[in-house]
Amino acid sequence: MNELKNESLCAVAMSEGRNWLPFSANRLVNGRGDHRVVASAKGPYYTMADGRTVFDTLSGLWCTPLGHGHPRIVEALRQQAETLDFAPGFQMTHAPAVTLAARIAKMAPEGLEHVFFANSGSEAVDTALKIAIGFHKLRGDGGRFRLIGRERGYHGVGFGGMSVGGIVSNRKMFATVMMPGVDHLRHPYDHAHVAFSKGQPEWGACLADDLERLVALHDASTIAAVIVEPVQGSTGVLVPPVGYLQKLREICTKHGILLIFDEVITGFGRMGENFASQRFGVTPDMITFAKAVTNGIVPMGGVIVTSEIYKTFMNGPESAIEFAHGYTYSGHPLAAAVAHTVLDIMEEKGINGRVKALEPVLEEEVHALRDLKSVKDLRNIGLTAAIELVPAPEKSALRSVQLFEYGLQKGVLLRVTGDIISFGPPFISTPEQIKEMIQKVRKVLLKCEEDF
Repeated sequence: MNELKNESLCAVAMSEGRNWLPFSANRLVNGRGDHRVVASAKGPYYTMADGRTVFDTLSGLWCTPLGHGHPRIVEALRQQAETLDFAPGFQMTHAPAVTLAARIAKMAPEGLEHVFFANSGSEAVDTALKIAIGFHKLRGDGGRFRLIGRERGYHGVGFGGMSVGGIVSNRKMFATVMMPGVDHLRHPYDHAHVAFSKGQPEWGACLADDLERLVALHDASTIAAVIVEPVQGSTGVLVPPVGYLQKLREICTKHGILLIFDEVITGFGRMGENFASQRFGVTPDMITFAKAVTNGIVPMGGVIVTSEIYKTFMNGPESAIEFAHGYTYSGHPLAAAVAHTVLDIMEEKGINGRVKALEPVLEEEVHALRDLKSVKDLRNIGLTAAIELVPAPEKSALRSVQLFEYGLQKGVLLRVTGDIISFGPPFISTPEQIKEMIQKVRKVLLKCEEDF
């Protein structure tokens, strides 16, 4: 086993493509050797196998807001492994999962009181979609089978989440096997009206009326649920206009359609509240979560539902299985124990208040990049932000690769998708670290402007 950790053997295994990487240009990555291998991490920094230290500008993949290697989280993991490393979640349970469900329900908006655990955002989304279909069927409204997503939406990579998702590059290879009965709203971004917005744009609530168009097209009696991210993260931090989410809620309520908020990215502090729904003052019928709940240490996800939805399933013979769905690792003891410790730390450190204090720092620093000729738009909310670059026809893919490489050279690990760089720095970041992060990004962009 020790031999497999040898750096030279690692480089050989990479060159042979033994580890097929997700969402990656595998041939490019495998050709870079130690330059692309993470060796360790501590706080808001990664150390690469070649010794380079880089700032974690996206909290891993939006999932490590408390930074890396937190001793209390490590200890919680060790203690739980010694006490109860695994227990079946079918027909039985354990205290960490039961108490965690109660705790998360208490943190959620009023009325969302029951938690179904999964292991990732993708699984949480597919679970929520199945709950929506089952809810209407149990109420004698089985004609409601349609699901409405949104353009540029990201809801994971299960067939359900991929179908309601609206990122073209994620869908095109699998177009022939998408779920039937799915349609998509317009996304709430119009550069002509909202460019360089700080926080929520004032214009755009009218775009929620696109749901009325789909209701008229399909008939409300066929629509089960609408699923949206309160803030569209993976597509480049698209911020909802003032009043937009409220309008979606009103239309869904009017037509008896369930509203699902995908808060896999925005849940647990990213917006300065437990959930983005609380920041925006809109209560959905379901919330999906994952990522930050365990600080990325152990995979965990879940769905929080209203009492009405839960009680609708709790019918029929007492011995009957009400919902034929679940995963081997639903509510895993290690994940639940870690989640409790993560939430303890967030409460003790006043993380929501910390995020609110850092938000204007990130906003000021990001918007100071407006003078760069390559910048098309800048936007931010909570502890998230995005830089959208002027398109580089025929060169966007190459430029993305170069931006990533230049970032590593300057000491920042960047999340580059197409023409957009997204930011979600750890909650433990200091104002100075955020300022330094953007200063380095400026140097990266200036270098890229020379080449493109």
